[in-house]
Amino acid sequence: MPSHFHNKQKSLKRRFLLILGIAAFICYVGFGVTIIFWDQILPEYGNKKIIFGVLLIIYGAFRFGRLFKREQTDEE
Repeated sequence: MPSHFHNKQKSLKRRFLLILGIAAFICYVGFGVTIIFWDQILPEYGNKKIIFGVLLIIYGAFRFGRLFKREQTDEE
């Protein structure tokens, strides 16, 4: 990564969206892990709840990756 990315100050809007994106990532991953490991949530679905939890975690990671990819292309 070039060093000029570290020298530029982000606007207030970009910082807010970055924090919001990180919070969304944490929520998706946390909710996915909760669905997978907490037996009292959706107990009658069995393997379907594990698949749903994994999909939530993958979607959270996808959004997190897009957040930084978009940030790098915006600053070039």
